Amino acid sequence: MTFREKMPTSPKSPLRRRRSSWTGTWLNHQTTSFKQAVSAVIQAQSPRSRFKSLSSDFSDVDRTLSLSDSLLLKILEKLPESQNEDVSLVCKRWLSVQGRRLRSMKVFDWEFLLSGRLVSRFPKLTSVDLVNACFNPSSNSGILLCHKSISFHVSTDSSLNLNFVEESLLDNEMVDKGLRVLGRGSFDLIKLVVINATELGLLSLAEDCSDLQELELHKCSDNLLRGIAACENLRGLRLVGSVNGLYSSSVSDIGLTILAQGCKRLVKLELSGCEGSFDGIKAIGQCCEVLEELSICDHRMDDGWIAALSYFESLKTLLISSCRKIDSSPGPGKLLGSCPALESLQLRRCCLNDKEGMRALFKVCDGVTKVNIQDCWGLSDDCFSLAKAFRRVRFLSLEGCSILTTSGLESVILHWEELESMRVVSCKNIKDSEISAALSSLFSLLKELTWRPDTRSHLSSSLEGTGIGKRGSKFFKKR
Repeated sequence: MTFREKMPTSPKSPLRRRRSSWTGTWLNHQTTSFKQAVSAVIQAQSPRSRFKSLSSDFSDVDRTLSLSDSLLLKILEKLPESQNEDVSLVCKRWLSVQGRRLRSMKVFDWEFLLSGRLVSRFPKLTSVDLVNACFNPSSNSGILLCHKSISFHVSTDSSLNLNFVEESLLDNEMVDKGLRVLGRGSFDLIKLVVINATELGLLSLAEDCSDLQELELHKCSDNLLRGIAACENLRGLRLVGSVNGLYSSSVSDIGLTILAQGCKRLVKLELSGCEGSFDGIKAIGQCCEVLEELSICDHRMDDGWIAALSYFESLKTLLISSCRKIDSSPGPGKLLGSCPALESLQLRRCCLNDKEGMRALFKVCDGVTKVNIQDCWGLSDDCFSLAKAFRRVRFLSLEGCSILTTSGLESVILHWEELESMRVVSCKNIKDSEISAALSSLFSLLKELTWRPDTRSHLSSSLEGTGIGKRGSKFFKKR
């Protein structure tokens, strides 16, 4: 008798038992969507006879072992996003393949970056946000401080110290160390957001990540901008100098000039909480010849900076937001030029009661075709009348302008012969009952009109016929 004949043949024999893999277990519990995805990819990559043998039964063997990582990655990309977390828990191989799919990451743990696990776990990252990880976590704190894109935990005694935010930041050397680790592992990095970095850290990152195109620097300073010239392919840049109540830093004309000379390929620039004056803005306009979008947020610039906007020959969009003033002393109107290519002017959450500043701004932007004013205070009829300087407006959007009246709106838009579309929302002093015949005639000629100036009247009209808002007539009838 041979050894094969002596083998036990009982169905309960341990030799007949087969230890199932985690991959097989996951496959057996999935819906047909994953199996269909596997079948579709295998059928496209394999001969028909081989496809039939591979797709015959998923329960017998882990069929994914015969697939290459690139083929498995194609299969996983066909799954819905709701199954991404489940896929990562199947096995180490699937965890690694799934990590290669991720392109954007917001980091909250600085040690995760320093240990190298970030770049090894997610080797194909193109966008990394390190701001929240640059704060020392407060132990046993349930208080979360949030401000736009920044959020971190603070201790209960932080209110006693006005500088608790800056004291919670990691020191410069630690941030630079993290940038060096990130640079050595992220050769495909395109966008980076960081706070409290230095010139050396930025230089080391630029050497390793030559494809970096977008950069967001919080707590930026003139010294930090000395390292920005190494980012030769930079297209988008956001500089945040000071933020009220959080941290303070200074970006002056020196830094703006360094920026202008080092980043001549910029297409999009945002200056938030930055200082400076006419000279710094002029340098950017002269050197960044392809700049198309400029955003000024919460500026602390000296008077006269608006006149420098005429040096931006390719500028198409100008956005001014969260500014307590525009320009108190813009200089003589005779010296103000205009932006030849400007198409869109956007004003958001700004104080517009400075008539001289508004006059200068509208004159520099006299060739725009789109005007958007949102949630701005101080826009009176007198200030808005200065908008007659616009020569080619085709689209107007007004939202949250509570002081502007119907007559003030009419006096301006009747002068715009090329107006095609208009949007008026939540402007409580603009009344339907005050619309004149000339204004009504203009409305009939527009291609698109959104007219909801009084929210209360719009609400009552939308509730008409529903029985809502009848002061409880069904329940509180007089007897």
